[in-house]
Amino acid sequence: MPGVLGWTAARGRLDIEALVLFAIVFFWQFPHFFAIAWMYRDDYARGGVRMMPVVENDGRRTSWRILFYSIALVPVSMLPFFVGMSGVAYLVSAFVLGLALVYFGFRLTQSRLQPSPGVSKRLARNFSKPP
Repeated sequence: MPGVLGWTAARGRLDIEALVLFAIVFFWQFPHFFAIAWMYRDDYARGGVRMMPVVENDGRRTSWRILFYSIALVPVSMLPFFVGMSGVAYLVSAFVLGLALVYFGFRLTQSRLQPSPGVSKRLARNFSKPP
């Protein structure tokens, strides 16, 4: 919401660009959060915080959600180009980085039976900021 509120306050109206920024952050937050939660699920469990990566044993739902939102983020992150907010360099970068996020999400789904903190750490570290 901060991006939407800031854009709206600066422009004096709600524009499509503000909604595009909101959509990017919305779809980005799930792979980021679930990767961190998977990596630190033991700490969350000790703290009594019940969340999906803590209550499921095999990481199946968590890893599939990471993959789903990563895939959804690819076209959403390219929207700034199509609404005139950015240029070709951004479009290409968003696409390539989006594919990398999907790759790491896919790797996490493949390694979920043997939890891989390394894959989730790379996913969380490499994509700690929205595109």
